[in-house]
Amino acid sequence: MQRVGALVEPAFLRAVTSWELAAVPLFLWMGELINRSDLSLRLFRGLTPWVARLPGGLLHTNVAGCVLFSAVSGSSVATTATVGQITSAALSERRYDRRLAVGSVAAAGAIGIMIPPSLTMIIYGVITETSVARLFAAGLIPGLMLGAFFALYIWVRALANPALAPAEPGEGGWRMRLARLPDLLPVTFLIVLVLGGIYSGMATPSEAAALGVGGTLLVVLASGQARPALLLSTAMAAARTTAMLGTAFGAAAVLSTALGLMHVPQAVAAWISARGLSPLMLILLIGAVYILLGCVLESVSMILMTLPITFPLVMAAGYDPIWFGVFIVLVVEMGLVTPPIGFNLFVMRGITGYPIGEIARGAFPFFLIMVGAAALLIAVPNIALWLPRILFG
Repeated sequence: MQRVGALVEPAFLRAVTSWELAAVPLFLWMGELINRSDLSLRLFRGLTPWVARLPGGLLHTNVAGCVLFSAVSGSSVATTATVGQITSAALSERRYDRRLAVGSVAAAGAIGIMIPPSLTMIIYGVITETSVARLFAAGLIPGLMLGAFFALYIWVRALANPALAPAEPGEGGWRMRLARLPDLLPVTFLIVLVLGGIYSGMATPSEAAALGVGGTLLVVLASGQARPALLLSTAMAAARTTAMLGTAFGAAAVLSTALGLMHVPQAVAAWISARGLSPLMLILLIGAVYILLGCVLESVSMILMTLPITFPLVMAAGYDPIWFGVFIVLVVEMGLVTPPIGFNLFVMRGITGYPIGEIARGAFPFFLIMVGAAALLIAVPNIALWLPRILFG
């Protein structure tokens, strides 16, 4: 028993005391503050006149709102819940197609773990000892690309069948856009503060998270909402989530140590090598396995349980660890909208009360778009690798 404890305790403590993980509770608190104040509502009020006259109308606020909120949240579930609560009832009242409405939120909310700051990328970076700043840079273009694909799909569907998205004659116009511009400034300021600090090299991800929390507190204070009850409830919510993630992260480190002592990664690598799989076939196999795991596992649990096995295999096949981090996040995003227990589907079920099957059918076209994006990422790795090279050399 003492021998087991001598192996478990160092692995657990080494994992949960990593400096890079200091960013997790800070980004969580930042997201909670934005979610529970009026900043998220103001964000959508500011976005509305910019998209109302496009084919698809206010459906584009689902995608644009998820992309922007992702840049200050880092959590897919938080992004989906926030956007869904704000837009679902309004789109239903205006007779937008409800499958397209809930499907676009469930899928676009998954971008929350791709657009930096991403909690999933922080966890991947710590486990694999990969630069979190480079991962953040690598996820930006694929995340924006995925959002653009979703918006294009909505645009095409609305052009083909205008009844899916009624016209918004009372919205839009440059006068209204300029009048609502101040509503976009708080979130824009926070995005520039956090990502600007990281990409300029002036701040590490953990330091940028501290800047983000400080900036959010200033914005909330300036809006007159910095009540003690709000600060305490958001801090406690972030602390509870951090404790849960920390426990899972420490357990995953113990699992990784145990697998290493039992030579499981080497055995799996030898089995795959005996099958003569090419690097392309290997990455396709891993992607398919992650999509299947997404049917029954939550995203963080999936990454924590599988990376000790998959990461050595992929590195042996010659793939870039930064690229693989983006690829893993993308296929995990698919899991968030994959029945029967895709987390984002259940978030939308709780918000709207619609049957889970209907929500899944609404999200399925967006799932296929994600599959296409993953294929494009495999074919053109520089989609993920170009920006890190430009920023960090």
